[in-house]
Amino acid sequence: MELSRPMTISTSSPREGLGTNYEEHKQTWAGGLHRVLCMQGGDDDGSYAKNSEAPASAITLSKPLLLTAIQSLNLKLFSRIEEEKDCCIRIADLGCATGYNTLATIDMVVECLRKKYIHECGFEPEFEAFFSDLPSNDFNSLFRSLPAATTRHYYAAGVPGSFYGRLFPKRKLHVVVSLSALNWLSQIPDAVLDKRSASWNKGRVWIDGAKKEVVEAYAKQSEEDLENFLRCRKEEIVHGGMLFMLMGGRPGFQQPENQLGDPDSSAKHPFATSMDKAWQDLLKMGLIDEETRDGFNIPAYMRSTEEVEVAIKRCGGFEVQKMEFHKIMEHSEEKHKEWIRDPVSYGRAKTNMVRAALRPIAEAHLGPNISEELFKCYEKQVSSDITLLHKTGFYGVITACLIRM
Repeated sequence: MELSRPMTISTSSPREGLGTNYEEHKQTWAGGLHRVLCMQGGDDDGSYAKNSEAPASAITLSKPLLLTAIQSLNLKLFSRIEEEKDCCIRIADLGCATGYNTLATIDMVVECLRKKYIHECGFEPEFEAFFSDLPSNDFNSLFRSLPAATTRHYYAAGVPGSFYGRLFPKRKLHVVVSLSALNWLSQIPDAVLDKRSASWNKGRVWIDGAKKEVVEAYAKQSEEDLENFLRCRKEEIVHGGMLFMLMGGRPGFQQPENQLGDPDSSAKHPFATSMDKAWQDLLKMGLIDEETRDGFNIPAYMRSTEEVEVAIKRCGGFEVQKMEFHKIMEHSEEKHKEWIRDPVSYGRAKTNMVRAALRPIAEAHLGPNISEELFKCYEKQVSSDITLLHKTGFYGVITACLIRM
């Protein structure tokens, strides 16, 4: 399906074209999301590369579990697939985005496996690392950031495509990681895009605190997506290989309509209250109509540990080595103190983080001019609400290490 063309925005009549283009933009959400969903590329202040502190914190937290899991791998199982003299270990980062996080993770995995092979097998295999994300990802920026071939211990390749489908031949991969990507859905549920449906998400752009029908539609889509992801990896990973997942999530006892866990986290989350208010500001300014606002939905869902466990059991073929849930503070104490002294800088930093995650899909829905107005409204909301700086927000994350049986 072709990507809908961005709306042409007239400076004299900013609302012009909204009604005629809504059905086109609806098609983006219905089936073409993979063409526009990505983290903001480049390396400017609004890029993902400069605004990925929260994922980096989650990765740092999960590092000991990942390294322990690699150390426990049975290398003899790999040798059944690869002859020693031609041994090549293949690693994939699914949903790699751009910037430091993916490169540091691959370096860490390769170095750990390299030392393990030298110690246990007496030789160093070759390594091949696959960086995979949607075709809309900024692969150019990613590969410009790669260390020089003479200094890294792996060959690198890009694999564009959705990890909710097959990406590799059968029994191709030895270690697969997916870090802070599985909380993004493959599409907005059809029912949520239908104005006649009880799941029409009127007045909101996300599901935290939304009505039951909207949350149920998202939960069903999330269930289908995770099961598809696991079935594909079951085909692609060698027996004895490892799948390591880190995703935004919630504890098993927490209901899906409560995506974020507590009122302060909900108030400070970039997808929740302040974002809804920013869209309402666009409406008040006459830049959009209600249908345009209600037609925009953020394709993210925080699964519970129970939902992840159920999907793994249904898929079969994996043994859960370990699964954990953690809460991570949204930013450091040092930054918190800095932002209390300068609330404007807090609004700017928070808005850059939102731009990094949502700018591509906001532009696809609104066009570049109005989407920029959206982020200005968001920054104004965050900067002017001093109470936010006296709240402590947390992100919930689930880490799971699976071994292919």
